[in-house]
Amino acid sequence: MNADQVSAFAHYLSELDALKTVNRRSYIQGGTRLENSAEHSWHLAMACWTLSEFLDDDYDMEALLKMALVHDVGEVDAGDTFLYSAARKDAAGPERECVLRFGEHPGNPAHDFVPLWDEQETGTGKETRLLKVVDRLLPFMLNVNSQGRAWIENGVAKSQVLAAHAFIADEIPALHRWMANRVEEAVANGWLKE
Repeated sequence: MNADQVSAFAHYLSELDALKTVNRRSYIQGGTRLENSAEHSWHLAMACWTLSEFLDDDYDMEALLKMALVHDVGEVDAGDTFLYSAARKDAAGPERECVLRFGEHPGNPAHDFVPLWDEQETGTGKETRLLKVVDRLLPFMLNVNSQGRAWIENGVAKSQVLAAHAFIADEIPALHRWMANRVEEAVANGWLKE
């Protein structure tokens, strides 16, 4: 590594650090504050790794963890889009523009940066499917642990939560059943609209 590469790499890392400033809608620690996207990406990587150990499959762990780490990088420029927002369907375009910017950054030597982001966004491989399950599970759990605070604040209905998580029934049925039971508890507690 030469001095120019060190300088470019340091600049790249400084720009990535902005992901820590992107707040999501989920509250951590039972509702003390909002989670940021960098925290979510770390939690996603940890959860994908450990959940994969429960499952009887041979995952490409390097690809899975890299996809978890890169999956929200586009939010540095685009911001986070709430799962239940009408704008969700349009979020990928601005996020990909940011990912391209980081992928082409002179301080980023990772040639698989953009292809990995594309795979986690539109792919169908088993690593992508597991990542998508966990990406939905984590904010769901944060909502349960905060007594539905984000659901209440954003007027989320039971039907929205069930629709957003329905695909999990095909991927990990036991996890889906657990989540469905938590949804019923959330409705009973007034955290989700019926």
